[in-house]
Amino acid sequence: MASLRVVRVMGSTWGTSLPRRSASGIAGAALLTASGAIHLDLYLTGYRSIPVIGWLFLLQVIAAFVLAVAIPVTGHRLAAAAGAAFALGTLGGYLLSLKVGLFGFTEVRTTAGIAAGVIDVAAFAALATATLTGLELARQRRRIPPATATATATATVAVVALALLGAAVATPKAAPAASVTAGSQMLKARQIGDVNLLTNARGLTLYSFAPDSPATSACYGSCAAYWPPVPGNASAGPGVTGTISTIKRTGGSTQATYDGHPLYTYIGDSAPGQDSGNNLDLNGGLWRDVPVTAAG
Repeated sequence: MASLRVVRVMGSTWGTSLPRRSASGIAGAALLTASGAIHLDLYLTGYRSIPVIGWLFLLQVIAAFVLAVAIPVTGHRLAAAAGAAFALGTLGGYLLSLKVGLFGFTEVRTTAGIAAGVIDVAAFAALATATLTGLELARQRRRIPPATATATATATVAVVALALLGAAVATPKAAPAASVTAGSQMLKARQIGDVNLLTNARGLTLYSFAPDSPATSACYGSCAAYWPPVPGNASAGPGVTGTISTIKRTGGSTQATYDGHPLYTYIGDSAPGQDSGNNLDLNGGLWRDVPVTAAG
């Protein structure tokens, strides 16, 4: 009897205050799993090569899966609250990266990013509801009147978060520095490691894509968002040998080529001297930096 009494006392304060089969808790855990899966796919398909951001993505994936397991297993409102805060924090990081950039990296608008953002809002709403359910159960045990303001606040936060996501997606920050701006752009040879590599006018490493042909590019849609094509207004700078030409892209724009290879930058490179896109097998093929032989 004494041990049973202890269990009851603990249950009224520190024990399980959320039904382990709470529909909102299970839904929130499933949504965290979906968000973690999207971030895992993004991590494996390119984000792992981005300084700082890659590690943050990996931590996000681990935390999402751990919380997704902990919420239904423990059935504790604190686990649900942690999941709700995590989902909201993940969304906040995405919005900051999209609008102002994080650690020198500016996110681009993609279907995967938008889907993850919507899922994070839904996860917050579900897990916040689960947390409130646990609180109300605790109130009932202690015979404290229910609180309705917290439910209203949760709904308000979810609506505001969804509105901010819509606004950020509709008006993302301008394309990152990897994109070459208008005007004639002189390509350069820059030594990175022990190799002279072709770079754009800002010194950012240029890449070729294995599935391309000398006359066509195979990189469109989300691929082109992560690997911006170099516009066809490029020319060879002093000391750069090889043939600079152009191809016509779908939609009518032109893209620069070097010795028959269409050229791209990579959003994972934020400064000259980086070549984090080299040897990545992403978006359907292998990416390689472009060696050049400097004259003289």
